[in-house]
Amino acid sequence: MPLRLAYSTNGFADHRLTDALRVISGLGYDGVALTLDHQHLDPFAPGLARRVAEVRQALDRNGLDVAVETGARYLLDPWHKHRPTLLSSEGRELRLDLMRRAVDVTRDLGATVTHLWSGTPPPEVSHELAWERLVSGVAELLPRAEAAGVTLAFEPEPGMLVASLADWARLRDALGSPAALRLTLDVGHCHCLEDRAPEQCVADVVSELAHVQIEDMRRGVHEHLPFGEGEMDFPPLLAALSDARYGGLVTVELPRHSHAATATARHSIGFLRAAEAAARAAGPGPGTEASRP
Repeated sequence: MPLRLAYSTNGFADHRLTDALRVISGLGYDGVALTLDHQHLDPFAPGLARRVAEVRQALDRNGLDVAVETGARYLLDPWHKHRPTLLSSEGRELRLDLMRRAVDVTRDLGATVTHLWSGTPPPEVSHELAWERLVSGVAELLPRAEAAGVTLAFEPEPGMLVASLADWARLRDALGSPAALRLTLDVGHCHCLEDRAPEQCVADVVSELAHVQIEDMRRGVHEHLPFGEGEMDFPPLLAALSDARYGGLVTVELPRHSHAATATARHSIGFLRAAEAAARAAGPGPGTEASRP
C-alpha cells in the first residue's frame, strides 16, 4: 500500500486553515499535521470547543487524518521563539498548559497523536536539571494522554536537549517505556546528525514510531529543504517504511515555505510518489519477507 502522506500546516501559515485543508486534500495528501498557532486553531482563544468541532468537520469533509503539533514559534512568548519549554525556569507551566490543551484538542478531533519536543535549556539551567525537568514534565502529561487515548509522539530535534535517537532512548527509559509515549522520527534529522543512514534509523526504531516527518536535508546542517535540494536518497528510505508496514502519517515538514505553500506541497507529493514508484521498481530490500526464498 502507498505510504500515507501528510503536509504540515506550519507550511501554510499564510492560508486560512480551512483553505489549507482544502488545498492539501486536493493535492492528494492523506492527512495533515496541524500546528496549533495564533492563525490555525489557537488553543488559547475563546470558543475553543466550537472551533475544534468546526475543524473536525472540515477534516472529515476533506478526508484528512490529523496529528496535532505543538511547535508554534511565538504562540507562548512574542519575544522568544519556542519559549517557554518544559526546561524553562519561568513560564514552564504555560508550556504544560499548552500540552494539556493539545491533548484535549487531539482527542476532540478524533485523532490519536500529539507531537512534542524538549526545547533547549536556558543558560542558567544545568544539563542535569534540564533532564529532571523534562522527565517530570512528560511524566505529568502522560496520565492525561492515557485517559484521552492519545499518544505523545516525542521528536528528537537537533540543537535541543533531546537531539538524537540515543537521547530519545534515554528519555523513554527514564519514564519506564510507557505505552502512551512513542517517537516522532524526522528522517531529515537522521541524515543531519545520526551515524547511520535514515533507512537504517527507520529499521532500528520502527516498533516505536507514532509519526514520521520528512523533507530533504544536508549532512550536518539543520535546514529543512524542498525535495531535490539536499543530499538524501529517498527510494531506500521510503522502501524501509513500506517494508516495515508503517501505517502512520509521513508528514512533509517545510515550515519556511509558506510563501510558496501550494507549489511546494504539489512538488512534494509528486516527488515522494515518484520515489515510492522507484522503490517498488527496485524490488524488496534485503531481509524483507518478499526477498526471502
